[in-house]
Amino acid sequence: MATHSSIMFSVDRKDIVFVKPSKPTPSHLLSLSTIDNDLNLEIMCHTVFVYQSNADFCTKGEEIKDPASIIKEALSNLLVFYYPLAGKMKRESDGKLRITCNTDDGVPFLVATANCKLSSLNYLDGIDVKTGKEFALDFPSESDDGYHPLVMQVTKFVCGGFTIALSLSHSVCDGFGAAQVFQALAELASGNNEPSVKPVWDRHLLVAKPIEAIPPYMLDKASSATSPFLPSTDIVHNCFYVTEDSIKALKMNLIKESKDETVTSLEVLSAYIWRARFRALKLNPDGKTMFSMAVGMRRTVKPPLPEGYYGNAFTAANASMTGKELNEGSLTKAVKQIKEGKKLATNNDYIWNLMSINEKLRELNMKFEAASGAIMVITDWRRLGLVEDIDFGWKGCVNMIPLPWNMFGYVDLVFLLPPCKLDQSMKGGARVLVSLPRAAIAKFREEMDALKHGDDAAGH
Repeated sequence: MATHSSIMFSVDRKDIVFVKPSKPTPSHLLSLSTIDNDLNLEIMCHTVFVYQSNADFCTKGEEIKDPASIIKEALSNLLVFYYPLAGKMKRESDGKLRITCNTDDGVPFLVATANCKLSSLNYLDGIDVKTGKEFALDFPSESDDGYHPLVMQVTKFVCGGFTIALSLSHSVCDGFGAAQVFQALAELASGNNEPSVKPVWDRHLLVAKPIEAIPPYMLDKASSATSPFLPSTDIVHNCFYVTEDSIKALKMNLIKESKDETVTSLEVLSAYIWRARFRALKLNPDGKTMFSMAVGMRRTVKPPLPEGYYGNAFTAANASMTGKELNEGSLTKAVKQIKEGKKLATNNDYIWNLMSINEKLRELNMKFEAASGAIMVITDWRRLGLVEDIDFGWKGCVNMIPLPWNMFGYVDLVFLLPPCKLDQSMKGGARVLVSLPRAAIAKFREEMDALKHGDDAAGH
C-alpha cells in the first residue's frame, strides 16, 4: 500500500515478461563510444510519462483499446530497429562496455494496475520519488552476462489513464536519444510500419584517444567549497515551480543590468539556481563552486553525427567562481560565465579534448566521488519534445517526471522540466527538480520564493 498526501492506493503487478523483437535481428557484439563508456553515466534513468484515458478522445462507438497490449506489441516491433536495447550490456575486463545482441534476451516488461484515478494523484505532478517508484520497474538484472539496458512498466488506472515508465541505461542514450527511442515507440503504436527516423549505432564516431595526463585542476579537491550538510543519507527530492512571468522578469532585470541583449532564459535561470543552491547548502565562501550544463553536440562536433544517432552526444559547458563571488557579486557575473562556457562547448577542439580526458579517466578507472555540493550539473529537458510531441493514440502526454534514485551524485543534479500540460498557470514556465539534504531544503525554497515574488532578482 502506497500513500501520496492523504491518498492511499495499491499497485497490483503482473509477472514480468521479456519482450523480444518481432522479427529476426543480428546477433553480434557492439562496442560503445568514449562518452557512453564514462563510468559516471552507467546508471539506469527512470522516467514516467502520464497519459489520460483515450475514452476522452474516442468518438462514439469506438472501442477503447488496452494501452498495455498496444505498447507491448509496439515494443516488439521497435526492437527490430533498436535491437541493441534487447541485448545485455556488460563492462568487460578492459574497462569498456559492450552489448551482446542475440535472440535469447529481450526487454523486461511489466504490466501493473493501480486502484486509483490519475486525477487523485494530480497526474503525478509534484509527486514524491518514493511514490513515483511504484510506477517504474527497478529490475535487478545484473548477472554474469550483463544487464538489460532497457526496462519498461505500464501502469493502468481505474480512470482509464495510464503511465509508461521508460528505464534506460544512460550508457546507451542521452536525453535526445531517449526521446528518439520513445518517439519511435509511439509511431509504431500508432500504426506506422517503421520509425520516421532510422536509428544509427555508429558509436565509433565518438571514440577519442586518451590524453597523456589528467589536468591538475580536475584533481584539485582541496580548493572546492564544502557543505556542513554533506555527505548525508537524508536526501529530499523536491520540485519547484517557476512561472513564465518570473523567468521573464529575471531575464529583463539582468539584461538591463548587463546591457547584454543576448542573455537567454536558460542562462539566467541556471545562474539563479546555482546561487540559490550555494546559499541553501551553506557552502564556504572561500571555496570554489562549479557549474556544468549538458550541451548537445550532434551538429557542432566535426564531422557532424548522422541523423538517427541515439548514443550520448553531449559535452559540458562549465563555469567556476568562488563562493563569495557567486553569493555576494551581481548575478550578471554568473550569467556571463555560463554564456562563455556554452560558447566554448561548441568548439570542436574543446569537445574532443574533453572526450580524451574522459577516455583517460576510464583507463584509470576514476569516478567522481560522492556529491560534495561544490558542483551543480543542470540538464534541460524542456526542448526534448517528451511531453508535447509523443502521441500513442491518446493525444499527447500530459506530464513526465524523472525519478532520480540509485543515481550516482544525484545531489549535484538539477533537472529543468516542462510543466504539466494540465496546469495552465505554468504554461511557458519550468519545473525545477532538485535533490538536496533535508537541512538545505527550507533555504532553497526561500530563494525560489524570492524569485516568484521578484525579490532580489538581479541581485546581490
